[in-house]
Amino acid sequence: MPKFAANLSWLYQELPFLDRFEAAARSGFTAVEFLFPYQFSPAEISSRLDANGLTAVLFNLPPGDFAKGERGIAALPGREKEFRDSVHRALEYARILEAPRLHVMAGITEGIEPERARATFLSNLEFALDQTAGLNLLIEPINNRDFPGYYLTTVEQAAVILETVKHSRLKIQLDWYHAQIMGGDLCRRLERFFADIGHIQVAGVPERGEPDCGEVNFAYLFRLVDKLGYGGWIGCEYKPAGRTEDGLAWLHPFRAMTNDR
Repeated sequence: MPKFAANLSWLYQELPFLDRFEAAARSGFTAVEFLFPYQFSPAEISSRLDANGLTAVLFNLPPGDFAKGERGIAALPGREKEFRDSVHRALEYARILEAPRLHVMAGITEGIEPERARATFLSNLEFALDQTAGLNLLIEPINNRDFPGYYLTTVEQAAVILETVKHSRLKIQLDWYHAQIMGGDLCRRLERFFADIGHIQVAGVPERGEPDCGEVNFAYLFRLVDKLGYGGWIGCEYKPAGRTEDGLAWLHPFRAMTNDR
């Protein structure tokens, strides 16, 4: 079965961020991801990874002014210098944390002429790919219910970006929560775009809680990615209903199947 990574920006929120690494290890996770680590030094985070035997598999480039509602700047014309600086800042963390993947957030482009946003996004992706040798860059379609005006909303749109850029290190970050809201048909879309997928994330739909709650049969999807030969991680990026540890029963059967191999 697939391997699961704890998203420490979403899970264990009952604890300070740096204490979540130990909590994830106690829960049996061997890998973690997070959104924006920049409040802490890379050395602080690296020490928590090492102390708890954890691997960092993914984090995001700086998103702009998150508190004011910005969700990335890669598709925002006029912010190119800021984007380039953000790439260099993320690279400093990626090198020290030995993280192999970076998520490039496109941003909210409502009110921006679509072709300008597209041209900016493509140019910034080309720059980031040129600067990040050895790392995979990910673009994630995000639903327009939670993020109104976000530039990249469907797997199909992301696939067109990949076809345009044509770079082996540019991949799709497939979050099944967003994909279900933006079109569903998860099995067939997974199969169709499987070669372009560099990372997967999971959360229950529609409330974004534990994956055993809601309208999607994730057990079926886990078996399908296994059948397709997915060798990457599935990030657990959901809002626990209570204490994170109390809601992990959904994960136990899949870990048992992995251990039985």
